[in-house]
Amino acid sequence: MELQIAGIAAESIVDGPGIRYTVFVQGCPHRCPGCHNPQTHPFQGGRAMDTAEIFAGFQSDPILKGITFSGGEPFCQPGPLAELAKRVHAVGKDVATFTGYTYEQLAVMEDPQVQALLAETDLLIDGPFLEGQKNLELAFRGSENQRLLDMAATRQAGRPVLWEGAN
Repeated sequence: MELQIAGIAAESIVDGPGIRYTVFVQGCPHRCPGCHNPQTHPFQGGRAMDTAEIFAGFQSDPILKGITFSGGEPFCQPGPLAELAKRVHAVGKDVATFTGYTYEQLAVMEDPQVQALLAETDLLIDGPFLEGQKNLELAFRGSENQRLLDMAATRQAGRPVLWEGAN
């Protein structure tokens, strides 16, 4: 399966807990003012990359705790990302996904691929970046409104549950 990507950070310490392989997808409908990655907004651009090639790059580094999907907006390419996330889980690693949508918005979307990616996400960083709520001291996010959600606990509780590592 192919993804349209803006780039990859092979060993990131800012895109989730531990050392992570971060895939920046191309294309974002939110276009948040002050976004850290405005080059990822256009849906045209970036480059096509096969998920098998991305997984091979991920798997080649034994120090990685997991993979992070960032952007752009990962939920604009949910099918290939969900398949990639399944492969990551199969080797015992975790999946973090950044999104400009809220969990509540995603939870009611009727697209089965969106639901598949949500189901394969362990840590969801949700909500649009709001320049007026920018805070550089937050772990793994840029503005106060964004949440770090523990998706296993969220699925069990049937409501959003903050990740214990959130500050």
